[in-house]
Amino acid sequence: MQHRFSTRTLTRTYGTTFYASLASLVLAVASLVTVGQAQASSKGPIVQKAAAIEEQLQARVGVAVIDTASGQSWLYKADERFPMASTAKTLVCAALLQQGEPLLHSPVLLQPDDIQTYAPVTKELVGQTMSAFQLCEITLRSSDNTAVNLVLNVVGGPSAVTSFLRRIGDQVTRLDRLEPEVNEAKPGDERDTTTPAAMAATMRALLLDSALNPTMRAQLVEWLKANDVAGPLLRAGVPSDWVVADRSGSAEYGTRGVAAVMWPTQHAPIVAAVYITETDAPIEARNAAIASIGQAIAEELSLLPNK
Repeated sequence: MQHRFSTRTLTRTYGTTFYASLASLVLAVASLVTVGQAQASSKGPIVQKAAAIEEQLQARVGVAVIDTASGQSWLYKADERFPMASTAKTLVCAALLQQGEPLLHSPVLLQPDDIQTYAPVTKELVGQTMSAFQLCEITLRSSDNTAVNLVLNVVGGPSAVTSFLRRIGDQVTRLDRLEPEVNEAKPGDERDTTTPAAMAATMRALLLDSALNPTMRAQLVEWLKANDVAGPLLRAGVPSDWVVADRSGSAEYGTRGVAAVMWPTQHAPIVAAVYITETDAPIEARNAAIASIGQAIAEELSLLPNK
Protein backbone atom coordinates (compact mmCIF):
# COMPACT_ATOMS: atom_id res chain seq x y z
CA MET A 1 0.00 0.00 0.00
CA GLN A 2 1.34 3.42 -0.90
CA HIS A 3 0.32 6.68 0.70
CA ARG A 4 1.05 10.09 -0.74
CA PHE A 5 1.13 13.18 1.37
CA SER A 6 1.62 16.86 0.64
CA THR A 7 5.16 18.12 1.16
CA ARG A 8 4.57 21.75 0.27
CA THR A 9 6.79 24.28 1.98
CA LEU A 10 4.94 26.54 4.38
CA THR A 11 6.51 29.89 5.11
CA ARG A 12 6.64 31.16 8.65
CA THR A 13 5.12 34.61 8.34
CA TYR A 14 4.34 35.81 11.84
CA GLY A 15 5.85 39.30 12.23
CA THR A 16 4.69 42.25 14.30
CA THR A 17 1.15 42.35 12.92
CA PHE A 18 0.55 38.69 13.69
CA TYR A 19 1.74 38.96 17.28
CA ALA A 20 -0.39 42.06 17.84
CA SER A 21 -3.38 40.09 16.55
CA LEU A 22 -2.48 37.18 18.84
CA ALA A 23 -2.43 39.46 21.88
CA SER A 24 -5.95 40.62 21.01
CA LEU A 25 -7.02 37.03 20.42
CA VAL A 26 -6.00 35.94 23.93
CA LEU A 27 -8.55 38.36 25.34
CA ALA A 28 -11.14 37.29 22.78
CA VAL A 29 -10.80 33.56 23.49
CA ALA A 30 -10.88 34.14 27.23
CA SER A 31 -14.24 35.86 26.84
CA LEU A 32 -15.49 33.31 24.32
CA VAL A 33 -14.90 30.41 26.71
CA THR A 34 -18.14 31.57 28.33
CA VAL A 35 -19.54 31.62 24.78
CA GLY A 36 -21.23 34.97 25.07
CA GLN A 37 -23.53 34.05 27.90
CA ALA A 38 -25.45 37.30 27.48
CA GLN A 39 -26.61 35.87 24.15
CA ALA A 40 -26.66 32.22 25.17
CA SER A 41 -29.88 30.27 24.83
CA SER A 42 -31.00 27.42 27.06
CA LYS A 43 -34.03 26.78 24.86
CA GLY A 44 -34.73 25.65 21.32
CA PRO A 45 -34.05 22.53 19.22
CA ILE A 46 -30.35 22.14 20.11
CA VAL A 47 -30.77 22.28 23.87
CA GLN A 48 -33.93 20.18 23.76
CA LYS A 49 -32.17 17.54 21.69
CA ALA A 50 -29.16 17.43 24.04
CA ALA A 51 -31.41 16.92 27.05
CA ALA A 52 -33.35 14.19 25.24
CA ILE A 53 -30.13 12.39 24.28
CA GLU A 54 -28.94 12.49 27.88
CA GLU A 55 -32.15 10.80 28.98
CA GLN A 56 -32.26 8.29 26.12
CA LEU A 57 -28.63 7.17 26.44
CA GLN A 58 -28.44 7.54 30.23
CA ALA A 59 -25.34 9.60 29.55
CA ARG A 60 -23.73 12.88 30.41
CA VAL A 61 -23.95 15.25 27.45
CA GLY A 62 -22.36 18.62 26.78
CA VAL A 63 -22.95 20.92 23.82
CA ALA A 64 -21.76 24.37 22.76
CA VAL A 65 -22.81 25.84 19.42
CA ILE A 66 -21.93 29.35 18.20
CA ASP A 67 -23.45 31.24 15.30
CA THR A 68 -20.58 33.52 14.30
CA ALA A 69 -22.92 35.82 12.37
CA SER A 70 -25.13 36.87 15.27
CA GLY A 71 -23.04 35.88 18.27
CA GLN A 72 -25.93 33.69 19.42
CA SER A 73 -24.91 30.51 21.22
CA TRP A 74 -26.70 27.41 22.47
CA LEU A 75 -25.33 25.72 25.56
CA TYR A 76 -26.04 22.50 27.39
CA LYS A 77 -23.73 21.66 30.29
CA ALA A 78 -21.15 23.60 28.29
CA ASP A 79 -18.98 24.42 31.32
CA GLU A 80 -18.67 20.83 32.54
CA ARG A 81 -15.48 18.91 31.81
CA PHE A 82 -15.52 16.06 29.29
CA PRO A 83 -12.76 13.74 28.04
CA MET A 84 -11.37 15.06 24.74
CA ALA A 85 -10.28 11.72 23.29
CA SER A 86 -9.16 12.30 19.69
CA THR A 87 -10.73 15.74 19.41
CA ALA A 88 -7.44 16.79 21.05
CA LYS A 89 -5.58 15.90 17.85
CA THR A 90 -6.64 19.19 16.28
CA LEU A 91 -4.91 20.99 19.13
CA VAL A 92 -1.72 18.96 18.75
CA CYS A 93 -1.41 19.77 15.07
CA ALA A 94 -2.31 23.40 15.68
CA ALA A 95 0.56 23.60 18.16
CA LEU A 96 2.90 22.25 15.49
CA LEU A 97 1.62 24.66 12.85
CA GLN A 98 2.02 27.59 15.22
CA GLN A 99 5.71 26.75 15.67
CA GLY A 100 6.14 26.74 11.89
CA GLU A 101 9.37 26.12 10.00
CA PRO A 102 11.67 24.26 10.40
CA LEU A 103 9.80 22.10 12.93
CA LEU A 104 7.11 21.23 10.37
CA HIS A 105 9.64 19.33 8.33
CA SER A 106 11.44 17.62 11.21
CA PRO A 107 12.25 14.08 10.04
CA VAL A 108 10.70 11.28 12.10
CA LEU A 109 11.64 7.62 11.67
CA LEU A 110 8.70 5.27 12.23
CA GLN A 111 9.92 2.35 14.32
CA PRO A 112 8.07 -0.86 15.23
CA ASP A 113 7.81 0.12 18.91
CA ASP A 114 6.01 3.33 17.94
CA ILE A 115 2.96 1.57 16.52
CA GLN A 116 -0.20 1.86 18.62
CA THR A 117 -3.31 -0.32 18.48
CA TYR A 118 -5.14 2.04 16.13
CA ALA A 119 -2.66 2.90 13.40
CA PRO A 120 -4.42 2.35 10.05
CA VAL A 121 -1.83 4.32 8.07
CA THR A 122 1.43 4.24 10.03
CA LYS A 123 1.40 0.47 10.49
CA GLU A 124 2.14 0.27 6.75
CA LEU A 125 5.01 2.78 6.99
CA VAL A 126 7.33 1.22 9.57
CA GLY A 127 10.95 1.90 8.69
CA GLN A 128 10.14 5.00 6.67
CA THR A 129 11.05 8.57 7.57
CA MET A 130 8.29 11.15 7.42
CA SER A 131 8.03 14.82 8.32
CA ALA A 132 5.99 16.10 11.24
CA PHE A 133 3.85 17.89 8.63
CA GLN A 134 3.02 14.58 6.94
CA LEU A 135 2.29 12.95 10.29
CA CYS A 136 -0.23 15.69 11.09
CA GLU A 137 -1.95 15.09 7.78
CA ILE A 138 -2.23 11.40 8.69
CA THR A 139 -3.40 12.27 12.21
CA LEU A 140 -6.24 14.53 11.14
CA ARG A 141 -7.40 12.49 8.15
CA SER A 142 -7.43 9.06 9.79
CA SER A 143 -7.07 9.70 13.56
CA ASP A 144 -3.98 7.47 13.54
CA ASN A 145 -2.75 7.17 17.14
CA THR A 146 0.86 6.47 16.26
CA ALA A 147 1.03 9.59 14.11
CA VAL A 148 -0.24 11.91 16.83
CA ASN A 149 2.19 10.50 19.41
CA LEU A 150 5.07 11.18 17.04
CA VAL A 151 3.86 14.74 16.46
CA LEU A 152 3.60 15.22 20.22
CA ASN A 153 7.23 14.16 20.54
CA VAL A 154 8.18 16.86 18.02
CA VAL A 155 6.24 19.70 19.68
CA GLY A 156 7.45 18.88 23.19
CA GLY A 157 4.77 16.59 24.60
CA PRO A 158 1.27 17.13 26.00
CA SER A 159 2.40 19.92 28.32
CA ALA A 160 3.62 21.93 25.32
CA VAL A 161 0.15 21.69 23.78
CA THR A 162 -1.44 22.90 27.01
CA SER A 163 1.02 25.80 27.11
CA PHE A 164 0.10 26.68 23.53
CA LEU A 165 -3.58 26.73 24.50
CA ARG A 166 -2.87 29.05 27.42
CA ARG A 167 -1.02 31.43 25.10
CA ILE A 168 -4.04 31.73 22.81
CA GLY A 169 -6.41 32.30 25.72
CA ASP A 170 -7.83 28.85 26.50
CA GLN A 171 -7.40 28.54 30.27
CA VAL A 172 -9.53 25.40 30.55
CA THR A 173 -8.47 22.69 28.11
CA ARG A 174 -5.58 20.46 29.18
CA LEU A 175 -3.67 17.65 27.52
CA ASP A 176 -1.71 15.39 29.86
CA ARG A 177 -1.02 12.03 28.21
CA LEU A 178 -0.17 10.26 24.98
CA GLU A 179 -2.18 7.63 23.15
CA PRO A 180 -3.63 5.29 24.29
CA GLU A 181 -3.73 6.56 27.90
CA VAL A 182 -5.51 9.75 26.79
CA ASN A 183 -8.57 7.58 26.15
CA GLU A 184 -8.94 6.30 29.72
CA ALA A 185 -11.69 8.92 30.30
CA LYS A 186 -12.28 7.97 33.92
CA PRO A 187 -15.17 9.97 35.42
CA GLY A 188 -13.90 12.78 37.63
CA ASP A 189 -10.37 12.71 36.21
CA GLU A 190 -9.57 16.18 34.84
CA ARG A 191 -6.61 14.98 32.80
CA ASP A 192 -7.05 15.30 29.03
CA THR A 193 -10.33 17.18 29.35
CA THR A 194 -12.02 20.28 28.02
CA THR A 195 -15.44 21.86 28.29
CA PRO A 196 -17.70 22.22 25.25
CA ALA A 197 -17.54 26.01 25.69
CA ALA A 198 -13.74 26.04 25.79
CA MET A 199 -13.35 23.71 22.83
CA ALA A 200 -15.83 25.69 20.72
CA ALA A 201 -14.01 28.93 21.50
CA THR A 202 -10.64 27.40 20.67
CA MET A 203 -11.86 25.87 17.42
CA ARG A 204 -13.15 29.29 16.43
CA ALA A 205 -9.81 30.87 17.32
CA LEU A 206 -7.82 28.30 15.35
CA LEU A 207 -9.97 27.92 12.24
CA LEU A 208 -11.62 31.34 11.88
CA ASP A 209 -9.67 33.91 13.88
CA SER A 210 -5.97 34.68 14.26
CA ALA A 211 -4.54 32.07 16.64
CA LEU A 212 -2.59 30.84 13.59
CA ASN A 213 -1.26 32.91 10.74
CA PRO A 214 -3.36 32.75 7.55
CA THR A 215 -1.20 30.12 5.83
CA MET A 216 -1.21 27.77 8.81
CA ARG A 217 -4.89 28.38 9.50
CA ALA A 218 -5.77 27.44 5.92
CA GLN A 219 -3.70 24.27 6.25
CA LEU A 220 -5.49 23.21 9.42
CA VAL A 221 -8.87 23.82 7.81
CA GLU A 222 -7.83 21.78 4.77
CA TRP A 223 -6.78 18.83 6.92
CA LEU A 224 -9.99 18.88 8.97
CA LYS A 225 -12.21 19.11 5.90
CA ALA A 226 -10.52 15.92 4.69
CA ASN A 227 -11.35 13.99 7.88
CA ASP A 228 -12.19 10.44 6.79
CA VAL A 229 -13.65 9.09 10.04
CA ALA A 230 -16.38 11.50 11.21
CA GLY A 231 -19.02 10.78 8.58
CA PRO A 232 -21.65 9.34 10.99
CA LEU A 233 -21.53 12.35 13.33
CA LEU A 234 -22.42 16.00 12.63
CA ARG A 235 -21.76 15.49 8.92
CA ALA A 236 -24.62 12.98 8.84
CA GLY A 237 -27.04 15.43 10.41
CA VAL A 238 -26.41 18.75 8.68
CA PRO A 239 -27.46 19.43 5.07
CA SER A 240 -25.18 17.82 2.50
CA ASP A 241 -24.19 21.18 1.00
CA TRP A 242 -22.64 22.39 4.26
CA VAL A 243 -18.85 22.30 4.34
CA VAL A 244 -17.55 20.68 7.53
CA ALA A 245 -14.08 20.72 9.10
CA ASP A 246 -14.05 18.48 12.16
CA ARG A 247 -12.24 16.06 14.42
CA SER A 248 -14.03 13.27 16.23
CA GLY A 249 -13.04 11.14 19.19
CA SER A 250 -14.03 8.09 21.20
CA ALA A 251 -12.78 6.68 24.49
CA GLU A 252 -13.67 4.50 27.46
CA TYR A 253 -16.85 4.96 29.51
CA GLY A 254 -18.88 5.45 26.35
CA THR A 255 -17.10 8.65 25.42
CA ARG A 256 -17.83 10.10 21.98
CA GLY A 257 -17.29 13.63 20.78
CA VAL A 258 -16.72 15.96 17.87
CA ALA A 259 -15.46 19.52 17.51
CA ALA A 260 -16.25 21.27 14.24
CA VAL A 261 -16.50 24.43 12.23
CA MET A 262 -19.24 24.26 9.59
CA TRP A 263 -19.95 26.55 6.66
CA PRO A 264 -23.66 26.54 5.72
CA THR A 265 -24.61 27.94 2.35
CA GLN A 266 -25.38 31.67 2.52
CA HIS A 267 -24.54 31.95 6.21
CA ALA A 268 -21.51 32.67 8.36
CA PRO A 269 -19.69 29.70 9.94
CA ILE A 270 -21.18 27.71 12.80
CA VAL A 271 -18.87 26.33 15.51
CA ALA A 272 -19.88 23.26 17.50
CA ALA A 273 -18.45 21.06 20.23
CA VAL A 274 -20.48 18.01 21.28
CA TYR A 275 -19.44 15.44 23.91
CA ILE A 276 -21.13 12.32 25.27
CA THR A 277 -19.68 10.23 28.11
CA GLU A 278 -20.54 7.90 31.00
CA THR A 279 -22.95 5.70 29.07
CA ASP A 280 -23.28 2.05 28.14
CA ALA A 281 -24.94 2.90 24.82
CA PRO A 282 -23.28 1.32 21.76
CA ILE A 283 -21.21 3.52 19.51
CA GLU A 284 -23.87 3.38 16.79
CA ALA A 285 -26.37 4.98 19.17
CA ARG A 286 -23.86 7.63 20.21
CA ASN A 287 -23.09 8.41 16.58
CA ALA A 288 -26.78 8.74 15.77
CA ALA A 289 -27.24 11.02 18.77
CA ILE A 290 -24.52 13.39 17.58
CA ALA A 291 -25.97 13.32 14.07
CA SER A 292 -29.30 14.37 15.57
CA ILE A 293 -27.54 17.34 17.18
CA GLY A 294 -26.44 18.26 13.65
CA GLN A 295 -30.06 18.14 12.53
CA ALA A 296 -31.03 20.36 15.46
CA ILE A 297 -28.30 22.86 14.53
CA ALA A 298 -29.67 23.09 11.00
CA GLU A 299 -33.19 23.51 12.37
CA GLU A 300 -32.04 26.22 14.77
CA LEU A 301 -30.26 28.03 11.97
CA SER A 302 -33.41 28.02 9.87
CA LEU A 303 -35.07 30.08 12.59
CA LEU A 304 -32.43 32.82 12.35
CA PRO A 305 -32.22 35.58 9.73
CA ASN A 306 -29.63 34.93 7.01
CA LYS A 307 -26.41 36.85 7.44
